[in-house]
Amino acid sequence: MKDALRLDRILVNLRFARTRSRARALIEEGHIRINGARTLRVSTEVHVGDVLTLPLGEAVRIIEVLELPDRRGPPGLARSQYRELDRNGEKPLAANPQHDLQGNSAT
Repeated sequence: MKDALRLDRILVNLRFARTRSRARALIEEGHIRINGARTLRVSTEVHVGDVLTLPLGEAVRIIEVLELPDRRGPPGLARSQYRELDRNGEKPLAANPQHDLQGNSAT
């Protein structure tokens, strides 16, 4: 069993990006965080237990990696390998787009 997987591979295998080139673009935009730290390197290693913050469309998804996927599988399998930490949008970053990153109201 692997103990780490490249960030671009894990985004594809967990079905957050369709291709590695799309995963690379998401990473290089600079909005993806691993355990709260911004990363720009596609080769950054992700381990079981790491928390990823992913801006996808209009939403921010916060997930914990439960298992490192060997390949890109069906959606049900992919969902079983991570868990949503903010499913209901209760955390300030994911819940309220009117707040900036410091929690200040933008209105």
